[in-house]
Amino acid sequence: MDTKKYIYLSVIVLVLALLMPGCSLVKSYGKLRLQSGPGPKVTIEELQENWDDYTVYYAGLSVDHPSAVMFDPKNDSKSLVSDKWVKVEDQETLSDLIGSIQRTTHFYPIVQRILGPDDQFYGYFFSAWHHVLIKAVDDSTLWVYDLPLSPDLYYNAGGDAAEGRGTTP
Repeated sequence: MDTKKYIYLSVIVLVLALLMPGCSLVKSYGKLRLQSGPGPKVTIEELQENWDDYTVYYAGLSVDHPSAVMFDPKNDSKSLVSDKWVKVEDQETLSDLIGSIQRTTHFYPIVQRILGPDDQFYGYFFSAWHHVLIKAVDDSTLWVYDLPLSPDLYYNAGGDAAEGRGTTP
């Protein structure tokens, strides 16, 4: 009977030891969070007005069909990187992007905070999408994956995208 107890205990310890490295991988992802709690919330109008305090990027098919706008504060040591997001060079383009996202017909765009694995603040994300894959590159850099289609285009495209066989944002 004692032998069975030791075998069971050994199996449990072995399973836990094998699961622990997998749990540490989960910590290497960033996240989007609603602006909540006491105090003022940053609005898209404030971000647009103070756009030169940020490095601004957009994702999507084009300026006419953006999926999201991302604001990376210039005055911190953290950065948001990607190979698909396009840098916004002027306030007029930013206005067009924001207006296009706000005109989505079935979805409500919001400003969310981009947080790292340890809940450190990296920037803002404005979109009708409420998710994006964000992975930590190192202690001060997050990789933000692409969002190729806006929700309206994704769900109204019919065919592959509407049936879940197309590009999944």
